[in-house]
Amino acid sequence: MTEAEIIKGCVDRNEVCQKLLFERYAGKMLSLCQRYSRDQQEAEDITQEGFLKVYDAIHQFKFEGSFEGWVKRVFVSVATRYVSKRKIIFSDIEHPGADVTTVDPTVVSKLSEDDIYRLIGRMPDGYRLVFNLNVIEGYSHEEIGKLLGIQASTSRTQLTKARRMLQSLILKQFNVLSV
Repeated sequence: MTEAEIIKGCVDRNEVCQKLLFERYAGKMLSLCQRYSRDQQEAEDITQEGFLKVYDAIHQFKFEGSFEGWVKRVFVSVATRYVSKRKIIFSDIEHPGADVTTVDPTVVSKLSEDDIYRLIGRMPDGYRLVFNLNVIEGYSHEEIGKLLGIQASTSRTQLTKARRMLQSLILKQFNVLSV
């Protein structure tokens, strides 16, 4: 069944099409949700809520641009709303090693994608959320501000601090710096 047929079936609330849509995107969307959540159960809850939102809003997809991109935007919206219910505190944490400005590329090349996501997961909620939205999802600081109800300048500051913290965590991972 083509993607267009699946979408049209989902608009008609066809359960077979909904299942096919779920099977096609569940893995990718769960991975996305894991980047925003504190644990696996929360990621699964967000994923379930995300699919419900996709099924409810699928009639709004206009077949302009990528359907996967549209689904991803829905999931990012659901994940940020879900996470923001926790009353995120946009931290002002200072980290040892925050003055380090570069990481040796050979150190970074030894990290797998999973290692990097795991390190990102160790950051405070505010850092992780802004980092994911900007660096991984490609949202502008203005878009992040609207999504999270913060100033664009707060988003920029959180991203700067998140990058420093990630850099420090990477260095610590390879015992380059004792943090």
